[in-house]
Amino acid sequence: MSAEFKIVPEAVMAASPADKPAILEALAKVFARAYSLEADEVLDSLREREQLGSTGFGRGVAIPHARIEGITRPVAACLRLAQPVDFDAADGMPVDLVFGLISPAEGGTAHLHALAAISRLLRDETMHEALSNAPNEEALRGLLTNISDRDAA
Repeated sequence: MSAEFKIVPEAVMAASPADKPAILEALAKVFARAYSLEADEVLDSLREREQLGSTGFGRGVAIPHARIEGITRPVAACLRLAQPVDFDAADGMPVDLVFGLISPAEGGTAHLHALAAISRLLRDETMHEALSNAPNEEALRGLLTNISDRDAA
């Protein structure tokens, strides 16, 4: 199976944002640094999508996502939060795991496939628990890099 999205080690980190707007800002900065994207453009796109409805997935997970010009394939980032933060999730639970996705502006099908792949990954109870309980950023990166490498093979 080919990878539905790309995630690089630099796009995986622990963070301590205080609220939902700070989470989106932190995520935009990670995308900018890891994939050489424009942080303001990513942030504006994430905010615009969030206004349509919360991307709080449930079970302590949020999947903020957007589409922007200038990229050729879906790219992902992961933040594990030091403390759970309210994200207006459907189940009312605060989130401590945020998986962001940025896809090409014209990549409707690729975007949906990448969202589905992330959703499957985070619905897997063993993986969800491993990501939530990883002792540090290095362990978190290892888990996600292994998935990305395995899916690319």
